[in-house]
Amino acid sequence: MKTGSITLTNIGQLVTNDPERDGLLGIVEDAAVAIEDGRITWVGDAADVPEAAITQDCDGQAVLPGFVDPHTHLVFAGDRAGEFARRLRGESYEQIMAAGGGIQSTVQATRAATLGELTDAALGRVRRLQAAGTTTVEIKSGYGLDLENEKRLLAVAAAAGSAVALDVVPTFLGAHTVPEEFAGAADDYVDYLTEVVLPECAPLARFCDVFCDEGAFTVDQSRRVLEAGKQHGLSPRLHANQLAPSGGAQLAAEVGAISADHLDHIDDDDIAALRASGTVAVLLPGVSFSLRTPQPRGPDLWEAGVTVALGTDCNPGTANIETMPFVVALACLEMGLTPEQAVWSATRGGARALGLEDRGQVTVGARGDLVVLREASYVHLAYRPDFPSVRTVIKRGLVTAG
Repeated sequence: MKTGSITLTNIGQLVTNDPERDGLLGIVEDAAVAIEDGRITWVGDAADVPEAAITQDCDGQAVLPGFVDPHTHLVFAGDRAGEFARRLRGESYEQIMAAGGGIQSTVQATRAATLGELTDAALGRVRRLQAAGTTTVEIKSGYGLDLENEKRLLAVAAAAGSAVALDVVPTFLGAHTVPEEFAGAADDYVDYLTEVVLPECAPLARFCDVFCDEGAFTVDQSRRVLEAGKQHGLSPRLHANQLAPSGGAQLAAEVGAISADHLDHIDDDDIAALRASGTVAVLLPGVSFSLRTPQPRGPDLWEAGVTVALGTDCNPGTANIETMPFVVALACLEMGLTPEQAVWSATRGGARALGLEDRGQVTVGARGDLVVLREASYVHLAYRPDFPSVRTVIKRGLVTAG
């Protein structure tokens, strides 16, 4: 990926997420940032900024680290608007899945799509999320559920990121649900995943994920998949406790997962286990918003000292959402996080959930991934939830949007 050099000047409010500075967000007023060859080389007061060949005047607006989205399913085909309408008429997500809808319907459409169709659709989505300030995104497989199609989805994810200068972190999610050809034989499907699919897909992924929940995979089945993933060099992460108290959060802590995602149904023991293990809680407020269900216990997780991240969960069924600024607004207005907690979770928290120490912060040596807002304060991300907040996106020192 290309890199560039640029100096941002006349920043009214700079969010650094630097723990060496005051406050959670390490705010610097009247600031400047220098980037050389894609890395941040200087951060400080605008009056002291070093001379630079290329500068960009931020007109007193706020600047923050590029958003890091740690949970998406954005490579898919098909449309589930009809399912969305059924939910609005009163059917539950579980009822729709039991009737053959939900993930299974997307698997059918995705398997039937051509490589070109999948790639074009994924490109459209990554371009939109990039324009809204996302500079690093995790993309899962999971709508193929067989060897050929799981490999295809991971390849499309990598190609989409390369095409728009976006860092993509690929995750293998073959254990998203049991496909129709293995109906009633979940253990046989786990055998197939661990013995046939994982060895071929592991070189294309960084993480191994499992949907450990009611109607998906049990704790024992999930553990088998995650341990197999470890054997092939993939770090574990989980969909946990979304639909019920499934034991997924405790399993995440047990296996040392880098993250446990969703967490809509957790108790105090789950929170304590996550804190003790250092597992990041990836919260997805857009899912609860779309399903009209209670939000996860974000404030409680923060108070307990668990590292919290926010993601879009971009998918066709339960969160057809692509933009992190909207997720920040939902985290504040629906979940109850403060603006400071939400912004940190959407930037530094997301980076922690992907094991990326060089982004989500504006510090010397970090990636030169920054977002210039159209307003003077980060608070406007929640204050104006329908406003196109992002003016300019800078990726590795190059302007990629705006």
